[in-house]
Amino acid sequence: MSKIATFIKPLLPLLSAVYGLAVIYLTALPLADGSGSLAHEAMTWGLTLVAILLTVFVVIRIERRVYPESRQFSMKPPTVVVAAGLLLLAPLWLMTQGAVVYGLTSLVHTVQTEPLVSSPDEFREDMLAGIHAVLLAPVLEELCYRHLAISPFRRRRTQILVCVLMAVLFGILHVRNIVGASLAALLFGLVFIWSRNIWYAILLHAGSNLTAALLGVYSYFGLGEIQMCKAPVIFLPDGKVYVASFLLAIAGGAILFAQRSKAKRTEGNKRE
Repeated sequence: MSKIATFIKPLLPLLSAVYGLAVIYLTALPLADGSGSLAHEAMTWGLTLVAILLTVFVVIRIERRVYPESRQFSMKPPTVVVAAGLLLLAPLWLMTQGAVVYGLTSLVHTVQTEPLVSSPDEFREDMLAGIHAVLLAPVLEELCYRHLAISPFRRRRTQILVCVLMAVLFGILHVRNIVGASLAALLFGLVFIWSRNIWYAILLHAGSNLTAALLGVYSYFGLGEIQMCKAPVIFLPDGKVYVASFLLAIAGGAILFAQRSKAKRTEGNKRE
């Protein structure tokens, strides 16, 4: 078994990407007809839950047994306070990501934007899809494209190389949003490697998706104007959103810094 595991190990990133593509495709099948009905959304949620449970089983019962190195990464959820801090950082990241993608795309061709406008039916469908994108999709995608692919490798340099590869593959999966999704995946992967905990990546991912959903609410109720490009996917909100994102990031950073300082003090007291 050890010889087989050693042979397969270099192929794990590609195998993880194929596995992730397969389970994500299967969970999206109920929505293939484009109806966006509540029943079809519920089927997608159910299939995604099954896929998450299956992937957790693979990580805990198979990956950790075959590749003990993967135990260096934790699956223990952080405290509520730390989770809140990470979620507060996400809006600024999404704004930064949009600005970077806009700038890179502008170097190649003119970016065509239009006001984000939704009909009541489109808004309802977007909100239903947003619930899935916030609560379920980040868990499944981070487990597949980060944990399964990166954790079996012990060396930090190798982990970063795999992180870059998975970011490219993750971007390709998102087709129209290839640049933005690749940048996001790169950040989530690096956060996973730095924190040694998949939940940090999941929470940032969920926070980004939540921000995108809230921008839809912001525009639909006429609270402000948002310009959007569909290919690549870019949100360009008004100045109020940028200011709010910056203030939320300051609050989130302060929370995480305070928690880190508290953890260091607790560790120091234990050593004494």
